[in-house]
Amino acid sequence: MLVTNCATGTLAPYVPDVNNPWDQKKVLHLYRRLGFGASPQTIANALSQTPATLVDALIDQAINTPLPPAPVWADWDINDYTDFGQQTQEQLIEWVVRWIRSMLSNSVREKMTLFWSNHLVTKYEAYACPSQLYQYHTLLQQHAFGNFKTLVYEMGKTPAMLVFLNGVQNTSLEPNENYARELYELFTLGQGNGYTQTDIQETARALTGWNGYITYCSTISYIPFLHDNGSKTIFGQTGNWGYDDVIDILFEQRAEQVAQYICTKLYRQFIHPDEVNQDIVDGLAQTFQAHNWELAPVLRQLFKSEHFFDEQVIGTIVKSPTDMMVAFIQDSGYNSLYVPSDDTMLSVTYLIYTIGQELFNPPDVSGWAGNRSWINGSTLTARWQGMDYHVYNLFQFQQAALVNLAKTLSNDSIDPAYITQKIVDYYLPNGFNNPASYEQATAVFKWDVPQNYYDSAGWNLDWDIAYIQVALLLRHISRLPEFQLM
Repeated sequence: MLVTNCATGTLAPYVPDVNNPWDQKKVLHLYRRLGFGASPQTIANALSQTPATLVDALIDQAINTPLPPAPVWADWDINDYTDFGQQTQEQLIEWVVRWIRSMLSNSVREKMTLFWSNHLVTKYEAYACPSQLYQYHTLLQQHAFGNFKTLVYEMGKTPAMLVFLNGVQNTSLEPNENYARELYELFTLGQGNGYTQTDIQETARALTGWNGYITYCSTISYIPFLHDNGSKTIFGQTGNWGYDDVIDILFEQRAEQVAQYICTKLYRQFIHPDEVNQDIVDGLAQTFQAHNWELAPVLRQLFKSEHFFDEQVIGTIVKSPTDMMVAFIQDSGYNSLYVPSDDTMLSVTYLIYTIGQELFNPPDVSGWAGNRSWINGSTLTARWQGMDYHVYNLFQFQQAALVNLAKTLSNDSIDPAYITQKIVDYYLPNGFNNPASYEQATAVFKWDVPQNYYDSAGWNLDWDIAYIQVALLLRHISRLPEFQLM
C-alpha cells in the first residue's frame, strides 16, 4: 500500500510562528531523523535555539568532532594473527559495538555514516578482514558530510570495495564489469539512467590495474602492467582513460543525473520513503551542483527547510532496527540520566542483528530496502522482545533513571494522566489521536496503586514502586504500532 506524501512547504528555512510553533515535537523530529534521538535535557535545551541555528550546530559538531581512535589491529594483515578466525570475529564485534556507542556520542555523524554504508555498500563477509572494514568505515565517517565526488573516488580504491565488487580481479587481460556497473547503477546514476552497457564495459577497462593484493587483509596497490592502456569511449568521450578520468567524466558528463539520484535518495531517507516531492529534489540538486558536490550545504538546506518540519513528514518512516534500539537509549536519558554498560551495548548489537540489520553485512549490494520491509510477523515480535530487554535493563539496573525520566518530562507531576501523556508524547512522534488511547496508557501506568492515593494526592514519583510504573508504561508504549515510526 502506497502512503501519500501530503507534505507541503518549500526549501525556504522554517521560521516558527503562532500557527506553526517550534516545540518539542519538531525538535524530537529533527534529532530522530538527523541523528538517533536525544535525551529530555538535550531536547529542552534545543528549544531555546532557533531551528536554523540548531541544525547548523548539529552539522558543525558532526563535521568537527575527531574520529574515534584507531584500534590496535587497524593495519593488521593475516601475518599478524595467531588465530585468524577467532581473533577476526572478536575484532568485528569490538568494532560494531564501538560504532553503536559512537552513535550515542556523535549521533548525527554516525546517522549519516549509516546512510552511506547502505548506499556505497560492501559486505564484510565477502572480504572478512577487520583492517579493511576499519578503512572502509573510517572513509564513510570522514566524508559523511564532505564531498560526494571525493567519497566516490576514494571508495573505489578501498580494499573492502575492491574485493567485494571484484575490482581486484579487473585486469587488462580479463576485465570484470562488476564495480563499473554498480558505480553507475547503484552509487551515482540509478538503474538505467544515462549509461549503456558499452559505457559499463569501457569503464571497466579504464578501472583496471588495482590488482596488487599479495597478502590477505593487506592494502591493495595499483599495478600499471595490468591496466588497459587502450582507447576507451565513456559517455561519448574518447581517450586512454584511467581511474581518475572515469570519476571526472562521470561527474562532468552526467552531473544532473548524479545530483538528482543522490538528492532523491536523501529525500526518501530523511523526508518521505514513498512519494518524492520533485520540486524539493530539484532545489537540492541545484545546490549540490552549485557547491561542487559538497554534501553539507545540501543537508543544511534540507534540514532547515519548512518542508522538513511539515507536520505531514513527522512519523512517516518505519524505524530501522538501529534507529529503534539506539534511539531508545538516547531518548531515555543517555549521558544525562545513565550510561549503558559494555554488556548492554553488546546486547544491543546482538538485538539489532536479530531484528534484521546486521551492520556491515547488508543483504546484497543494493543494501537494506528499509521502511516497511523492516516489519513482518517475525521481526515485529523480535522488536517487542528487544524493547522488553531495554526496559528490563532499566528496571533492573537503572531504577533511578526511570524515575528521573518521568520527573524530567512531567516536571515532577503527581497527576498520573499528565505524566502518562508527557511520556507518550515523548516516545511517539505524533502522540495518540484519541483520548481513549491516553486513558488506556494511564491505566497501565497507574498499575495496582489504589485510586484513592491518586485522588488524595498521596502518591508521587518518589514512591518505592514508581520506577515499576514507568517501566510498565514504557513496555506498553514500545508495543504500539506508533512506536515503530519516526
